[in-house]
Amino acid sequence: MTWDWSAVTDFLPLLRQGLVVTLEALALGSLISFGLGLVWALLMRTPTRWVRWPVGAVTEFVRDTPLLVQLFFLFYVLPEWGLTLSALTTGVLGIGLHYSTYTMQVYRAGIEAVPAGQWEAATALSLPPGRTWRAVILPQAIRRVVPALGNYVIAMLKDTPMLMVITVLEMLGEARLFSQQHFRFTEPLTVIGVAFILISYLASLLLRALERRLVR
Repeated sequence: MTWDWSAVTDFLPLLRQGLVVTLEALALGSLISFGLGLVWALLMRTPTRWVRWPVGAVTEFVRDTPLLVQLFFLFYVLPEWGLTLSALTTGVLGIGLHYSTYTMQVYRAGIEAVPAGQWEAATALSLPPGRTWRAVILPQAIRRVVPALGNYVIAMLKDTPMLMVITVLEMLGEARLFSQQHFRFTEPLTVIGVAFILISYLASLLLRALERRLVR
């Protein structure tokens, strides 16, 4: 089959729509995963085992089950329990929750990498626990883990096509719909492949710039 540039031109409006949905899901999912992952990491450091054990069990369960299964559960099972969300909201929550269990491990590694002398200095200055975390520990820990968090942003981007299974028309969903309507598969799939490469490359450049800025 020969390459048809007119098919590419016809697909571009759908590509723009899918791109907006993909970036929206990526941005919101990243915010949820980063914020919730930090909450998990802090809860895992509490001295109370009745907090650590449930958090550890929940995060381990989420991390050990496929994202696709979680998306199906959130989209098809929760409505039976009276909780109905839009497809995009469900996808954002699913991706954010799933990846928060991975970012939790990243935060934990960053916190443990902070030198013991920093904790001792905060204690010597009689800083309250909240201020110790906000002013001393977390700024150093987060600076150390930015590259690892950036890798998960790119991983989330590559997982956004899974949202198609719950009727979210991101880039792959739009390409699939266009292909079924026009019987042209090569052009739309190639275009979205190039789009994913470009977005991933730009994201990696931004993350490297952020990393250099934090180092300075």
